[in-house]
Amino acid sequence: MELFSPEFWSALLAIVLIDLVLAGDNAIVIGLAARNVPKEMQKKVIFWGTFGAIAIRALLTLVVVWLLKIPGFLLAGGLALVWIAMKLVKPEDEKDGHHIESHSSVRKAIQTIVIADAVMGVDNVLAIGGAAHGSMLLVVLGLLISVPIVVWGSQLILKWVEKYPSIILIGAGVLGWTAVKMIANEPLIKEIVANSHQLRILLYVIVLGLIMVPPLVRYLPENKRVLGILLPFLIVWLTGFDILEEHYHLHPLDDWFWIDDVVDIVMWVGWIPFAVLIYKKHQAKATAADA
Repeated sequence: MELFSPEFWSALLAIVLIDLVLAGDNAIVIGLAARNVPKEMQKKVIFWGTFGAIAIRALLTLVVVWLLKIPGFLLAGGLALVWIAMKLVKPEDEKDGHHIESHSSVRKAIQTIVIADAVMGVDNVLAIGGAAHGSMLLVVLGLLISVPIVVWGSQLILKWVEKYPSIILIGAGVLGWTAVKMIANEPLIKEIVANSHQLRILLYVIVLGLIMVPPLVRYLPENKRVLGILLPFLIVWLTGFDILEEHYHLHPLDDWFWIDDVVDIVMWVGWIPFAVLIYKKHQAKATAADA
């Protein structure tokens, strides 16, 4: 590829767009990790978190092809990202050892950022490597361009989280979405997941539920927290019946698909008694707590 040719500029534009999208994950991790350290130490976390993100990405550029040959690498990375996301959205007062010294909390925040960057950097490196078409100059430019995006983005997210704590839910959702994509692209299970629409839905429900439901329940008013339980329950219920209808085709009786009708009725109405039961149980606990 010739320097400053139309192909060069189009590839560079593609890399900038990739960085805007994928470097946002790094910014979210840094912003969420920095929110629980003392304010005077947050800039330090952002600086070293950004440094770690770029260093890890540069290292991955050299070894990503080899890493992807390791069986289960993407699966392990996706599961690690789920754990990291759950840790990041957990309030500081619920974490183990909440009387941590400032330097200790900074170190833990930077460690979390570096691990998350190592997990998520694979997608970024692969995308930039593909857009660069073998040009090391474009790869280096991609790394350099991502620096201001990560620094500015993490500072912006940190300010937003301080002003609007519910934004943590959006960050958790983005990290969960990234984790599911990594798990689904694992060669060991990729074909199975690709051939099952219901399995993909179930994977998203489980991962996003683990990450998003706990903070969702915390941020909802006491009388509405049951929604954080009912919504995932409803999604799992409908997905389960979708799997049942696809994999267990029931034969009609006298050309009348009465069994299908029964299954449909149970699918759309049968969840209501369970929802009412869960709601009443939650209300009873809330009433007992207020008494």
